[in-house]
Amino acid sequence: MSKAMEIPMTFPVSSIEAYAQAVNQIPILTREEEQKLAIAYRDQDDMESASRLVLSHLRFVAHIARGYSGYGLPHADLIQEGNIGLMKAVRRFDPTMNVRLVSFAVHWIRAEIHEFILRNWRIVKVATTKAQRKLFFNLRSSKKRLGWFSHQEVEAVAKDLGVSSKDVLEMESRLSGRDMAFDGAPDSDEDDHDYTPAAYLQDERFEPSAELERRDTEEQNHQQLHQALNGLDERSRDIVASRWLTDDKVTLQALADKYSVSAERIRQLEKNAMKKLQVVLAVP
Repeated sequence: MSKAMEIPMTFPVSSIEAYAQAVNQIPILTREEEQKLAIAYRDQDDMESASRLVLSHLRFVAHIARGYSGYGLPHADLIQEGNIGLMKAVRRFDPTMNVRLVSFAVHWIRAEIHEFILRNWRIVKVATTKAQRKLFFNLRSSKKRLGWFSHQEVEAVAKDLGVSSKDVLEMESRLSGRDMAFDGAPDSDEDDHDYTPAAYLQDERFEPSAELERRDTEEQNHQQLHQALNGLDERSRDIVASRWLTDDKVTLQALADKYSVSAERIRQLEKNAMKKLQVVLAVP
């Protein structure tokens, strides 16, 4: 798309009910109208046609977003993310395919809502791999009762979703946990602050003994590197220093011109010198 798709949003924002009522009043396009608008947008980049395609499908986004109300996120935000998915679908819709836009757009609407939920459901990400994402959105609906899964239920869910039993147990554990504020929630009881991370986690960044240990380690490493470099011949030492110990690294060709050899020879000398340094600097 050569320019951004701008959809004029003049709908009421006082409540979700008012918004839903407004979008439900927008006429649904016939197949012929949809085809005509999609072709005009594809061939002529007609933004008015794109807008009409989006507006006529906003009711479907609101309906899909309602199915994700159980994740504790604002319904308005879910609808907004779903609308983004709808606009992406309109951008990619091919009117020559014998399919209605609503069928094509469902994937894009759900994908955007899924991403929003995964980003905002918890402070710490609970699902990063494909298997974990599948489990996140299917695990709760797979539960037959409250409480933890039995062994048979774990095996059944793993088989249904095509994942391992280990993945099921790990995701169940993640979903059963909760975020904990570092210094306690503002409305928590005063005694609860004794059990928040702020009460028992220590900041050791500026602890004197740790700082002294860090400095001693750096000094020891520096001395070992200096001794290792002194064990090289003058040319190899200059090559390593020029290639690795300066802000502006010297090229192989520049060193080759300096020592009247080929760049390949400089590369070999550098490689041999680095091997010697690795042996000297290796931790016993």
